[in-house]
Amino acid sequence: MKTFADLQQEVIQKGLCHRCGGCVSVCTAVNYGALGFNEEGYPQYKDVEKCIECGVCYMVCPEAAYEEEAFMKAVGWEPPAGPVLGVEVARAISPEIRQRATDGGVVTALLVHLFKKGMIDGAVVAKRISPFQVVPTLVTSPEEVIESAGFYHDVSAGLQSLSETYSTFAPSFEAMRPAMVEKLRRVAIVGTPCQIHTLRKMQYFNISPSETFYLLLGLFCSGHFNFDEAGRKKIEELGGFKWDEIAKINIKDALIITLQNGEVKRIPLSELEDLKRPACKFCEDYSAEFADISFGGIGAPDGWTSVIIRTPKARGAFADARRKTIEEFPLEEDPKLIDKVLDIVKKASEAKKEKANENKKKCLGNG
Repeated sequence: MKTFADLQQEVIQKGLCHRCGGCVSVCTAVNYGALGFNEEGYPQYKDVEKCIECGVCYMVCPEAAYEEEAFMKAVGWEPPAGPVLGVEVARAISPEIRQRATDGGVVTALLVHLFKKGMIDGAVVAKRISPFQVVPTLVTSPEEVIESAGFYHDVSAGLQSLSETYSTFAPSFEAMRPAMVEKLRRVAIVGTPCQIHTLRKMQYFNISPSETFYLLLGLFCSGHFNFDEAGRKKIEELGGFKWDEIAKINIKDALIITLQNGEVKRIPLSELEDLKRPACKFCEDYSAEFADISFGGIGAPDGWTSVIIRTPKARGAFADARRKTIEEFPLEEDPKLIDKVLDIVKKASEAKKEKANENKKKCLGNG
C-alpha cells in the first residue's frame, strides 16, 4: 500500500500537487491527524507518528493513478470530456441571482431549488470576499447561497497589505469539516475539476464523509491565478486601470474584469501564464469531468451558462428546477447552439490535456 511518503515523492516534490486539500481532509476525517499544511498550502506531515500508513491520502489524490482503470470504468468516463447525458444553456430566473452571480447564475439557482425542495441540507461553495479573493464556505439555506454568490466590492481589499497574495482558488475541503460537525446528511459541493476528481475518488473508495455527498457540481476551469504585488501591477498595466476600481471578475476564454463604472476589460489568459497556480499548469481536466453536472460560461451567450449533465441524479435535479429557478435559452434563436457548446467544451478539454502533458514532460524531463 502506498502512503503519504509516496505522495510526497511522486506528486508534491515534482510540483504536481493541486493543493486541493483532499489528502489532508480524508486523514482528518478519520481522526488520525497525521497530515497538515505548510505555510504555502502544500500538504505535509503534521505528526508522522500518527500515520497508520492506510494509504487513503494516496487513493484520493487526483494526480495519483491508484486503481485508475477501474475507477474510470466505474464512473463511466468517456473521452475527451467525460460522460455527457445532456447539454443545456440556461440562466437563473431570478434577476437578483443573475445580477449577483457569475454568467447566468445557474449554479446558485440550482442550489436554491435543492434547498427549497429539501433535497440538500448543506452546500459547500466559494464565497467571494473581494474581486480576487474567495474562501470556502458551508451554507445551510437558500439565503446564504445567494449571499455567497454575491461579489463584494471592498475598496480596502485592493489597498490593504501589499504583501498579501490574492487567489481565485478556494480550497473547498476546508468547509467540509463544519459539515461533518453539524452532522449534515445531504451536501452539495461546488468545486473545481481537481477538487471534484478527489471527491469522486472518495465516493469510489467509500471514504468518509463521502456518504454525505448528494451532488457534485463542477466548474469549467482553465486554471486559477495568484496575485501578489507584482501580479497586481501587471494586471493594472495590461488592463489600464487601478486595482481599487475593480467591481467583478470572471474567467472564461479571457480574464474579464468589470470596473465600478461599468467598463469591461478583457485580458487574454496567455498573458497571465506566469501568474497561474503552478499545479494548474499540469491539470488535464477543463470541464470537471467527474462531476454530476458541470457549468461554465464558455460557448454560451453573455449572461447565460453552459451546462453539461453527466449523471441521472443531476438530470433529475436539473429537470426539477426547470421553470422554477432556472430557464433555458430559447433555441429558436440559435438552433445549433447546443451542438456548438458541446464542440467548444470538447475542444477546450482536448487543448487543456495537450498543454498539461506538454508541461509535465518539460517539468519531469520526459520530453
